[in-house]
This record gives sequence, structure tokens and C-alpha cells, in this order.
Amino acid sequence: MSDQKKYSFSGSNIDVVWDGRLCIHIAECGRAKGELFVAGRQPWCQPDLVTLDEVVDVVERCPTGALTHKSNDPGIKEAHAEENTVTVSYNGPYFIRGDLDIEGAAGDLEGVAFRTALCRCGQSENKPFCDNSHEKVNFQDYGAVGEKGEGLESKGGKLHIKTIKDGPLLLSGNITIVNGSGRLAWSGEQVALCRCGASANKPFCDGSHVEAGFKTQD
Repeated sequence: MSDQKKYSFSGSNIDVVWDGRLCIHIAECGRAKGELFVAGRQPWCQPDLVTLDEVVDVVERCPTGALTHKSNDPGIKEAHAEENTVTVSYNGPYFIRGDLDIEGAAGDLEGVAFRTALCRCGQSENKPFCDNSHEKVNFQDYGAVGEKGEGLESKGGKLHIKTIKDGPLLLSGNITIVNGSGRLAWSGEQVALCRCGASANKPFCDGSHVEAGFKTQD
């Protein structure tokens, strides 16, 4: 991936960085109240027009990791979510938050240590990340989760995400899966999630990637 789409918007006390390699235009930033992000304005992001707390709040709403903030104040740093969660979105990607370690992620994708959107339709050209290809291919899965998992004795900690070549996402750590309607549906310490779009037991892998001839470039 090229870094040509990475831009920094400087403020007196805090900078906002937008990484177009990860942005799928969820618009949490653009629809936020206030003057931090205003569509059509140049520059569209102006950190000095709002408080530091507002910058941090709006930036950390971004579900893909495309937005991050940087400050010289050591007290202003993003903290990992206390719980690792995977939300199986309606007809869309996995939205994952927590203390994330994504195998193979470029070192300059700082935001994906906290927040990311991973492809589950199988068609992204930016695997393992979502690039909105699910819309182009009319991917349909409403995010139902039919299993409960083995449960958890604790929450938080590092969540390791391994991308299996031509296969699923293998997650290990303390994990809670949230279904498409917001229900806390599954919890456990290890799970293989479908990313080919063909599993009959979504979001879990059932081996369908083999018959489907699924190929990955990550």
C-alpha cells in the first residue's frame, strides 16, 4: 500500500492524521457536531477550532483506524478498549476494537492497533482490511451469530489476529463477538472467522474457502 493518502492536520496542541488507505467513509467524523471536520472546507479538519477533548473523542470514534491523533503532551494518548470486541456488521465488515495485533499490518498504520475494519466478503483489494467491496458485490449477511462460545474468565489483553493464507482470520486472546443487532453473542479465547464470504456458518469459518477457491494477497 502506498502512503500517498496519508495527511496530517496540525493544531497548536494536537494533530489529526487521516489515512486514506483505511478510510471507508463511515462518516463518524463528518457527522460529528462541532467544527473539527467540515465537508468542503479547506482544510476540512481544523483541530484548533475545538477543544482537545473533542478532538480525541471524534477521532477515536473512527471504526477503521483511519483517523489518529498525535500530541506532544504524554497524557494525551489513545488507550486500548478495555474489552476486545468483534462486531459482525450488517452486510459489511468486521469492526474490531481492543488491544490489536494484526499480523502483517504495516508499521505506519498506527490506528489499527486500536480499531479496524476487516473484510469478510472476500472481495477487498486491500485485504485483510475492508475497502467497501461488499457494496459492489452486493454481499449479504445480516450479522446473525448462532453460537455462544466457551465464555471468558477475564476481558482485555492482547488480541492477536492472524491472516491465514487463502483462509480465515484466526483470532486468539479474550474475544467478545457482537452480532449485527448489537447482542453480545459469543465469547471465547480463540476463533476462526470467515473472510471468503462463502461460509454457511458465518461469521465462523466452515472450510468453504477451499471449495470457493478463495485467494488472498495479504
